[in-house]
Amino acid sequence: MTETQADVEAVAPAASGPPPVPAIELDGVVKEYLAHGEVVQAVKGVTLTIAEGEFFSLLGPSGCGKTTTMRMIAGFEDPSRGTVRLHGQDVTDVPPNKRDVNMVFQSYALFPHMNVWENVAFGLRRKKVPDAEIKRRVGEMLEIVDLGGREKRRPREMSGGQQQRVALARALVNRPRALLLDEPLGALDLKLRQAMQIELKRIQREVGITFVYVTHDQSEALTMSDRIAVMNDGLVEQLASPREIYERPATAFVAGFIGTSNLISGTVDRVEDGCAVLRLGDDGRVLTEEGAHRAGDTIAVTVRPEKVMISTDEPAAGLSAVRGTVAEVVYLGLYNSYAVRLPGGTEVTVFQQNALDSTSTAERGDAVWLSWRPQHSYVIGS
Repeated sequence: MTETQADVEAVAPAASGPPPVPAIELDGVVKEYLAHGEVVQAVKGVTLTIAEGEFFSLLGPSGCGKTTTMRMIAGFEDPSRGTVRLHGQDVTDVPPNKRDVNMVFQSYALFPHMNVWENVAFGLRRKKVPDAEIKRRVGEMLEIVDLGGREKRRPREMSGGQQQRVALARALVNRPRALLLDEPLGALDLKLRQAMQIELKRIQREVGITFVYVTHDQSEALTMSDRIAVMNDGLVEQLASPREIYERPATAFVAGFIGTSNLISGTVDRVEDGCAVLRLGDDGRVLTEEGAHRAGDTIAVTVRPEKVMISTDEPAAGLSAVRGTVAEVVYLGLYNSYAVRLPGGTEVTVFQQNALDSTSTAERGDAVWLSWRPQHSYVIGS
């Protein structure tokens, strides 16, 4: 082999191998119950994949099927139909104790008579791991969850956030391939819950394993997740990154459930300069760049409250612009929330940040203009 050939081979890209095996796969998973003589579907054919090392959230209201879906991943519920795979292996009929996953619940379920060290070491001792290995692994895990030096405390001597971290350490010290978390922050107060969201993401990044997180709290899912599956009535309505779900909701349910959103329906009056123009009233217009629309199409547009500007002056051309009357003004510290009623009865919410002072742009009963850029009008289902 010549030197030139060797150099070429050294810089040549390696042949691409098979795609990585997902940590978790659900293929057409259905869960049915018999209730009062009728078959009820809690989960209606969910298909999704969760990558190795991903922070993945199942988000939705109570009764949407998210916890049932997680329990089927854990093995606590058997699917009526469909397949569950963990790291490429079919585990649909495998019992929970034979699956390489651990679960953390909202109640934490710590042993009150054991101190922190004993709680975390419990699973390793049951597996008869050597004492030296237990000491090393428990010590490392307590450092990761920021509980070093608190080994001798009992659960009753700790705050809710500290107890939650003990439960995490106890689950993670066993080195599962995936950790399932069922609303673990639900019992904490708001400030502590927000702090623990950041801690959970940090811990997940440090240990590098797959987290599957069940919550009904949109801010939790948006803060921590790499991807979110928004569930409703047993189905996944949208599966995407937090930004994609917030900025480009796929359905009216997702738009309404994730934060606050304004939904405006209308008929396309014309298409000009790449924008579809919906005519609202005598002098109102909504512009959107989303989708290929023609005059006469009926569409629904969603726009987030923080994207809307409120003014007593008529907006410039090139912006969506609608007139309305301020129905309510609420001061919320960081911003004012305005409820503006349009002539047709539609109510639009506007968030205006209090950047310099707390003076309102408008007061209740004032006639105002609302405006926003065409790219902030997202067409539902486009």
